[in-house]
Amino acid sequence: MTTAAIIPNNMTLAGFKILIVEDEPEIAEIVDAFFRRENAECLIVGDGESAVDSSRWWQPDIVILDLGLPRRNGMSVLAQLRVGPVQPGVIILSALGEPIDKLAGFRLGCDDYVVKPFDPHEIVARAKVLAGRQRREAAHTVRSYGNIRIDVDAFCAFVGSQPLDLTPTEFKLLDLFVERGGRLITRGQIVDLALDEEAFDRSVDPHISRLRQKIKRQPGSGVRLTSIRGQGYRLDLE
Repeated sequence: MTTAAIIPNNMTLAGFKILIVEDEPEIAEIVDAFFRRENAECLIVGDGESAVDSSRWWQPDIVILDLGLPRRNGMSVLAQLRVGPVQPGVIILSALGEPIDKLAGFRLGCDDYVVKPFDPHEIVARAKVLAGRQRREAAHTVRSYGNIRIDVDAFCAFVGSQPLDLTPTEFKLLDLFVERGGRLITRGQIVDLALDEEAFDRSVDPHISRLRQKIKRQPGSGVRLTSIRGQGYRLDLE
């Protein structure tokens, strides 16, 4: 049975961010086109340094990673991706198809390995399997970003092993920021997702201010709450 044959018909990549790391433009464009057909959001980079930088600021869900890259080889990129607090899924797409190459990739933490020449449908199918696994893991009720950990079921938040003393609203806010780690959250989204029905736009600031101070009082959180003028807030890694 092929990989594609076991993917549910309703499986979608809509909303998933796919970073395509490939120095051959024709291959990159083919992969990009097939993922965009699945309504994924795609970004193409052509060298290893750009791959690491893009992973930091764009925070993809899945990386399609070539190994023979300029400026920094793919194995080095993979190793770097596996030391961050937020780690994307990684599918290696390489002409290096010997068992020793695949073993090296899996030892460094890749999720899948596809050898060139390849069928673009297979890449998409394997990405869907990985995306499905990510969705199941995301449904788990413990989330983390930097050194902050949220246990949703227990309604507890920690910096390392130290508990954070939060009000229910502050807890909902922090959980939202951790879940969206590194991504902008607008004031309107904060009101809709974390505050009560009586809240309004300007009522966001006092909650954010108190939450920011509580995070600052705990050394080693590894994060900071950043205000984006006229837009909203973002939880950034320090």
